[in-house]
Amino acid sequence: MARKSKAELEMLILELLESLQEVDINHVAKAANMSKDVPANRRSIQRAFKALSEKGSIEPHGRARARVYSLVKKEVASVVNKAFQGIKLTKASEALLQYLSQPIHARKPVSYNHEFLELYIPNKTFYLDKPVRVELLLRGKADDVVKPAGTYAREILSRLLIDLSWNSSRLEGNTYSLLETKRLFEQGEGAEGKDIIETQMLLNHKAAIEYIVDSPAEGGVSFHEICSIHALLSENLLGDPGATGRIRTNIVGISGSSYLPLENPHLLRQYLHVFTQKFNEINDPFEQSIFALINLSYLQAFADVNKRTARLVANIPFIKNNLKPMSFVDVNQDAYVTSLLGIYEKNDISLFRDFYVWAYQRSADRYSAVQQSLAQLNPIKFKYRNQIREIIRTVVIEKTIPTELIVKIKKLINTQNIAKEDENELFNAIEIEIMNLHEDNIARFGILPQEFHEWKIRQ
Repeated sequence: MARKSKAELEMLILELLESLQEVDINHVAKAANMSKDVPANRRSIQRAFKALSEKGSIEPHGRARARVYSLVKKEVASVVNKAFQGIKLTKASEALLQYLSQPIHARKPVSYNHEFLELYIPNKTFYLDKPVRVELLLRGKADDVVKPAGTYAREILSRLLIDLSWNSSRLEGNTYSLLETKRLFEQGEGAEGKDIIETQMLLNHKAAIEYIVDSPAEGGVSFHEICSIHALLSENLLGDPGATGRIRTNIVGISGSSYLPLENPHLLRQYLHVFTQKFNEINDPFEQSIFALINLSYLQAFADVNKRTARLVANIPFIKNNLKPMSFVDVNQDAYVTSLLGIYEKNDISLFRDFYVWAYQRSADRYSAVQQSLAQLNPIKFKYRNQIREIIRTVVIEKTIPTELIVKIKKLINTQNIAKEDENELFNAIEIEIMNLHEDNIARFGILPQEFHEWKIRQ
């Protein structure tokens, strides 16, 4: 007999209502493989119905044994904010987003649920359905030729270091630009006016990614390696130097959440070992990846830098299997954090699952040669194609030096007729174009080889 938690039953009810107009206890019991004649099962399903009704997600019709439930027909667009625009959300995700949109005082305080990890059975429990995993594999394959583990990551290492370091740091509020990150890694020069902590954060990412790429290809990931990744990511960033790479002994809180992480360091160590064992037993690289992102973030095993550690560990399956990495390109910080809140507070993976699928596809497309050519057709680059051409040409013609480049681009954008809401995306598009300038593509911007050479030697 399958065992289902209340959260799992709630998700199942919402999934059934995606295809059915109304459901009752019999529908849910059959889908959950639970006998409806067992009183405890009926009570569990009734509690799930009641919880969803109290959230305003479903509404009852009829009385007693004739009672059925349907989705509440109300507009959810006000809840699905800009952070999730472009991400296809299931009804279960929309219902969770409604709950998370409540003020924090209206959300029930919860502590770490050890069963969330313990009841996960590798290769039997799945956060990602098989069709989704198959689709992601097709999108993420880098080469049809079998190569030694880590080959692809080493081939694109310079790009991976910049993309993943910058995007992961950006999600922590780091204000370095992509071009400033590139110069920091290639020239060793920090950007003017930036906090030294931001520079350290980026350099820590670089060191941790290099450690992962250079690690032995055979075998799984050890407890020690996870702690080592944390130590590299947290160097000089924690108040207590001894806390780097070490299970925390202090109490931590999650800003903006009603979740109270586990306090006992012995249990934290125990559950990190459980995580490591289960992670290594999972066969599918995408299931491994999302398992790491969810459970390392939820456990909060270290004093800080837990989500950064999760993002890098989540890339290990891709590196070992020569798949395109997950660099979190274009990921909205609010969408990322809100998706995790659903796990912290409800042990509900629906929103994070939808977010993850979208985020990996965006990252995979970034590393696809086909998508690179199609990227020229994105709306911002098409809308401002003349302005982009003029700005890049001006940067080169005027021989702009690296330390002045960011300010120069922003000033040139301000002189153009650019919609305010498009400025950041346009700036990012120009950064990427400049990073990829070479002698064979400068004609697109009306730049002569001699002009490009004179600019290039000043970089």
